[in-house]
Amino acid sequence: MNSQINSLKDFEAYAEKLINNYQIPGVAIGLAHHGVPIYEKGFGYRNIEKKLPVAMDTIFGIASVTKSFTCVAIMQLQEQGQLNVHDPVVKYLPEFTTRSDYTNQMTIEHFMTHTAGLPPLPSLIYAKKRSLDADPSVKDYPGLHIKEYDSQGPIDTYEQLMEYIGKLDFELLGEPGTEFSYSNDAYGLLGAIVERVSGLSYESYVKQYILEPSGMKNTYFDIEEIKDYENITSLYAAKKQENGETFVYEAPIWWESPAMRGAGALKSTVHDMLKYAEIFRNKGKVGEHQILTSESVEEMIKPRIQFTHGRYYGYGLMITPDFHGVTLVEHGGNLKGVASQVCIIPEKGITGMILTNLAGVPAPTIMSAALNDLEGRLITVSPFTFEEVEASLELLRDYEGIYQSMEGMELEFTANNGSLEVSAQGTSYPIKSMGSDMFVANVRDQTEVIRFIRNDQGKVVRVAYHLRQVPKVE
Repeated sequence: MNSQINSLKDFEAYAEKLINNYQIPGVAIGLAHHGVPIYEKGFGYRNIEKKLPVAMDTIFGIASVTKSFTCVAIMQLQEQGQLNVHDPVVKYLPEFTTRSDYTNQMTIEHFMTHTAGLPPLPSLIYAKKRSLDADPSVKDYPGLHIKEYDSQGPIDTYEQLMEYIGKLDFELLGEPGTEFSYSNDAYGLLGAIVERVSGLSYESYVKQYILEPSGMKNTYFDIEEIKDYENITSLYAAKKQENGETFVYEAPIWWESPAMRGAGALKSTVHDMLKYAEIFRNKGKVGEHQILTSESVEEMIKPRIQFTHGRYYGYGLMITPDFHGVTLVEHGGNLKGVASQVCIIPEKGITGMILTNLAGVPAPTIMSAALNDLEGRLITVSPFTFEEVEASLELLRDYEGIYQSMEGMELEFTANNGSLEVSAQGTSYPIKSMGSDMFVANVRDQTEVIRFIRNDQGKVVRVAYHLRQVPKVE
């Protein structure tokens, strides 16, 4: 591979088409080979009105890519002998309770792999409530419709978070270690464990032991820390108008959640994130600093539980063991004004980062196209193949109904003309059967694999959609 790729023309044409289709104000993407930047491109603006361009040192939110930082912190503490990932959570958080007999069996590793059995809960909404209440654009953010929103005050501390979860009435998805469902709550509480074990605030620990030794000079949790730094993106929101067209507008308030920062609160740049990605490419080492042992890195990128077709979760990272014949390690993030994706292909020494300033846009699809062009593949080729299987109308009617999570997601599945379609956030999509209660859909230029889950009596009780298990409403 050339040490410097001057252009990826096919990728750029494809990216510009998607960026225009979704009206993304600004996109920054960078690729590196063995730690040396080989491709950098800024599309559009960090501020449209002032025509300020995007650059590799523009600060964006990274949202849930933060989860891997939380796991790096946990692994460092394990290396120091201060904890073990197989320890029960209650050893460090004795106040943590649920209404399940399984609570004491939940381990740190279960939290790291989203397998504690926790269903999607509304806690993050209330952890962000002070920001949400101050932000007029909240009405245009999809999936934030919690019926009891006004009856619960803000969750500002780890102690309040644990108290809130303890009072919630919900059933676990299964015995810890058996069911995957993405849990921001688990990662909020991993931040609490880092804080209690290290004696430092979660934010201070990450800064002192990950950001500073990695040379990440423009990465922060709190936007207030960087008022003097000019190269920060504006945030944007999208509103669907009555004529069906989408209007994108500046929405300046960052959503903060002090009790759940371990789940997705960092702000960073492409340059800084390519330094961070070196941890997973270079056996734990960034420059002259050994951030993790190579053994800890191997533990983080080991496929732990399959969460969808061909893809697994490790510790704060997603792993595709057969990505065109090599391993892809990645994680994405979505939050108000943020869609992000970090990726590492260890066997080829490739790392990449994409950052945008609008939520709900196909950042992973753009990144995938860049990797395809870099390696000489067709831009839109997928590492996965899906074969459609005919499903009877009787079977399709098994899946029909409304599915709702406490986190605010609502899905409706309807059988029409011998096929199934899903309605989510006001838009309907046809979905294709793959057999064995599995379906696949193209949702906003991203492949969504959908799996229906049955109970012991064979009745459909939940659907796995967008990393979450969502209960069927009777």
